[in-house]
Amino acid sequence: MLRIFNWLLMILPFALWGTAMAAMSPLVQSGGPEIVAFLRLFPAGLVILFAIVFLNRSWKIARSDFFWFSIFTLVDGTLFQFCLTHGIAKTGAGLGSVFIDSQPLLVALLARFLFKDAINPIGWIGLSIGLGGIICLGVSPELLQNWFLMGDKFPNAALLKDGELWMLSAAITMALGTVLIRFVCRESDPIAVTGWHMVFGSLPLILWHVLTDSWPIVPDWSLIEWSLMAYTSLLGSALAYGLFFWFANNKELTTFSTLAFLTPVFALLSGGYWLGERLVLFQWFGVLLVLLSVFLVSQRRRLWNPSYELNVNPDEAS
Repeated sequence: MLRIFNWLLMILPFALWGTAMAAMSPLVQSGGPEIVAFLRLFPAGLVILFAIVFLNRSWKIARSDFFWFSIFTLVDGTLFQFCLTHGIAKTGAGLGSVFIDSQPLLVALLARFLFKDAINPIGWIGLSIGLGGIICLGVSPELLQNWFLMGDKFPNAALLKDGELWMLSAAITMALGTVLIRFVCRESDPIAVTGWHMVFGSLPLILWHVLTDSWPIVPDWSLIEWSLMAYTSLLGSALAYGLFFWFANNKELTTFSTLAFLTPVFALLSGGYWLGERLVLFQWFGVLLVLLSVFLVSQRRRLWNPSYELNVNPDEAS
């Protein structure tokens, strides 16, 4: 029972991110990318810091962690949200989430190189299937058919348009942030790091928003739109990021980060419900591949070495 609850908590950040993508999609169109990014980070960071004080945890960043904290704040706070919101402005919530959540592949390689996280053949098969699922979700069936059948040049066949490039840039910054959190939290509480990096990372975004003067400083949103913004900030950021970086700092990175493949599934489902985005049969096949990849990578040790279940430490199993 404890293991099931633990897995549900591990999946929750990605469910919140997926639904937050659908909530953010109409907001960036009416308010502007930078103001949405700022409103997603700054209030959420304050909520996390207040929660730290309430829980009587350390809210300070250790002096020895300042260097890595600064890099982490710039990469995972400012750059990630900047690329994410610009990408959402030019892609749908579901499609954008599909592209950005290719980041577990990058995390797996970085974690293998930096932390020696093992990726056995089952894990590599799972990652490959996950990549195939993302391709099925994000690339048009017509373009794939043109590739496989070696047909004539497909009209407007550019694989990566402007919005997709923004999303892939966001995926790279998110992957780097997932790895950097371990360097930042050597002596600092990961929840405190999460809160402060959101507060400080949001400041360049609001400064850019004010200086560009292309959008109103305060969006003219309805009550429903402000409610969507509150959901995105408090649940899709404060709770999701707090859980994500706590798990990223305490769990094996490749297994945990691969659960991010679930984010586009939640984004596509919520986008279909809220925004009228619909999946074709080929995309549902991609969803199934994504779910299979999550199972294979998360269970790769037990599938490759059945005796692992007998030898694993009870604390790790929970």
